[in-house]
Amino acid sequence: MPYLERSEDVFVLYLGERGSRDSENAFHPDWLEQVADLLDEVESTDGPGALVTTAVGKFYSTGLDTTWVVQNTDKLNSYIDRVQELFARILTFPLPTVAALPGHTFGGGAILATAHDHRIMREDRGYFCLPGISIGASYAPGSIALLAARLPAPAAHTALVTGHRYGGAEAHAAGLVDNVAAEDVVLPRAIEHARGLAATRGRTLREIKTTLYSDVVASLRTPVQNLQAQEALSAD
Repeated sequence: MPYLERSEDVFVLYLGERGSRDSENAFHPDWLEQVADLLDEVESTDGPGALVTTAVGKFYSTGLDTTWVVQNTDKLNSYIDRVQELFARILTFPLPTVAALPGHTFGGGAILATAHDHRIMREDRGYFCLPGISIGASYAPGSIALLAARLPAPAAHTALVTGHRYGGAEAHAAGLVDNVAAEDVVLPRAIEHARGLAATRGRTLREIKTTLYSDVVASLRTPVQNLQAQEALSAD
């Protein structure tokens, strides 16, 4: 399960289980609950602060837990609502946020990363990819709105309609991520960037983000209806 560490004013939220290097960090309902609890813990603190999300190993996150989706089709719509609420929460978080991407960042994992203020990706290994088109599945409207608001229009279009897998350097050139770094530098650089913005934490930061992305947030928080399992495999 995800866990939290702290480096001075920077909270580091690891999306995978402590000690595991192979977890895909998919959005199982228990995972969503744990992440929500850890974000509550971060928000309950006082003083300057920033948030970095990351993982250990070859995955940042692959998004939806497809095994759980197939086994729980009757709970699908409420599950997607919870996933999109996470995106909305990160997009409007009252602390500056940085996603440190050490490896594969797919589907919902890519959308989660895009919701952050800043993204740093490993330059030599791992892909940033929105694979919905490859399996004939669409994305929920709120997710599309988030990508359109946070990414350069040509890059968002190409990533969505081709399902292309972007390595670090290519993702940076397209504007999908803000910076790239060597494997052992991704997290330290993310923490350094986040620490430089820790003083901006607070109500004003949340208000700016919420106003700036008001239409996106409204779409993300609009309950989905009649979503089918095949659609949901990329609706994150």
